[in-house]
Amino acid sequence: MMPYQRTCGWLVCLLGLSLLLVSASGPDPAEPVNQRVGQLYQANLVRLDSCLVDLARRVNQRRSAVDVQASFRRARLAYKYIEPLTEYYFLQSAKNLNGPNVPEGEVDDGVAMILKPEGFQVIEPLLFPLDTSRRTDLQRHLAAMRQTVNQLRQLASRNPLTDAFIFDALRQEVFRVETLGITGFDSPVALLSMPESVAALEGVRQTLACFSLAEKDAALATRIDQAITRAQRNLQAARSFNGFDRLAFIRTCAHPLTGLLLDAHHALGLPPVDGKRLLRSSARTLSDPTAFDPAFFATHTDPASTSARIALGKRLFNEPVLSVSGSGRSCASCHRPDRAFQDGLVTPDLLPTRSGQPATTRPLRNTPTLWNAGLQSTQFMDMRVFTIEQQLTDVIHNAREMGGSLAEAVPRLNQQADYRAQFAAQYPAGLTAYTVRHALATYVRSLISLDSRSDRYLRGLPVALSTSERLGFNVFMGKGKCATCHYFPLYNGTLPPAYRRTESEVIGTAATSKNSRISPDSGRAAITGIDFHRGAFKIPTLRRIGQTAPYMHNGSYTTLEQVVDFYDRGGGIGLGFELANQTLPSEKLQLTPAEKKALVVFLKTL
Repeated sequence: MMPYQRTCGWLVCLLGLSLLLVSASGPDPAEPVNQRVGQLYQANLVRLDSCLVDLARRVNQRRSAVDVQASFRRARLAYKYIEPLTEYYFLQSAKNLNGPNVPEGEVDDGVAMILKPEGFQVIEPLLFPLDTSRRTDLQRHLAAMRQTVNQLRQLASRNPLTDAFIFDALRQEVFRVETLGITGFDSPVALLSMPESVAALEGVRQTLACFSLAEKDAALATRIDQAITRAQRNLQAARSFNGFDRLAFIRTCAHPLTGLLLDAHHALGLPPVDGKRLLRSSARTLSDPTAFDPAFFATHTDPASTSARIALGKRLFNEPVLSVSGSGRSCASCHRPDRAFQDGLVTPDLLPTRSGQPATTRPLRNTPTLWNAGLQSTQFMDMRVFTIEQQLTDVIHNAREMGGSLAEAVPRLNQQADYRAQFAAQYPAGLTAYTVRHALATYVRSLISLDSRSDRYLRGLPVALSTSERLGFNVFMGKGKCATCHYFPLYNGTLPPAYRRTESEVIGTAATSKNSRISPDSGRAAITGIDFHRGAFKIPTLRRIGQTAPYMHNGSYTTLEQVVDFYDRGGGIGLGFELANQTLPSEKLQLTPAEKKALVVFLKTL
């Protein structure tokens, strides 16, 4: 029996035991749902703490690597039972227990700070293989994790749970499984993704049982139970991490399950989940074309988007009046609609200097596409602003990009009667710098591309993907590790399933396609002043990627084949660059020629 199959085998035994424990000493069905869930959560916290104690004991006793690793697996599986509510209600605690093994740089009141990671993902590389020289570090990390678990027990007892939010957390856990769980995101070394996803789904089943759905709709309760079992069996059948068919799992297991859970939310009479967020609570699946709200990252007090405001913004997008007089430049000059809102150049052409001299140097960065720009929490590759409105203001006023001024553009626009009439009809204040900027931003946010052929296939519609395209998706989501940064289904860096923030990475991009030296661009470090951010850039969307060459932040690669080869070699470190802060795993992916070709073919379906 292969190691992956052995893991799934004892996982089944563990799940069976956990169900016996819950049925024997579980919450009283006469109690309110939130109290039953709270008791179950506390019991699972106790179980996790016991697993951490056991792991620490085995490390302290210098037990064998096999013994210690098995104890680690049990602790990880125990965590998956508390994951839905911990990630939903106590996000910082979730990060302390299971955050990525990468430091985070933050600026607080002008002071730069490096936050060191903690939790399972920090411990994992110390155990696989077991590093006996790091036992002290292991014990320190385990003690910190136990402290977090004890804090969670107190937090959960003081913060009442709400039925609708609990149910929403269960749906988000399934979203987490299909976007992070099966990709290796939180088990990047041991690759325990499939057995852990089985445990996560069992945790969903446990908590769902507290709602007594069968009393409201027995048929729906049965269908959900069967859907969970089908998903678990699909995961258990995986013979290896790389060989798992993630495309079939999402299409036939995960997507149907999230839809059924939405039906159950309605059947139970639970109120809609309040609050604005990027992933709409009404989405049946992650592949729905309207699953994401592009207005989420806009200022919530701004006027709503309307078709008329979008049309007005589109007209302004092509309006040279916004740039310096005589340049003839508009937003569409660099973000060309016929080129997927990119310009096809390595880096864009700059305006002449104020003295009229032509530009003698070129900018360091490639023009990004505007498709799905609204589905990210920051703008610009160095993430220096948060909203599209701020981004537009920066570019319009930049002397070398558009050289314009909103204050100067407003009176020039006011000279045109049709502009005056359109703005008067759409905004009470009429034509102002604010409304010009808002109309432009509204148009940019309307540029949403979430209904490709691969999206329709995943929704179960009668469209076909070729054998190569299906293989490419599975390489993207598995062996290629692409989806651990370009998260499904947005294929950008906005972290699921909460979708609150967009991430950056240090990948070590070469200056040119010769791969002889690293790009000199300091990236986010120029903004934050944090050396760890040197060479860090926002993770961009891969939507429409077949139309947005050249690639990388500096346009250094002209083909997707070159891009795939760069990642296959392990990024900048793999090219031989010295890069102590590279966050991209530096191990070679060892993709076969067929897998590389399939990956490119799949990317072009986006």
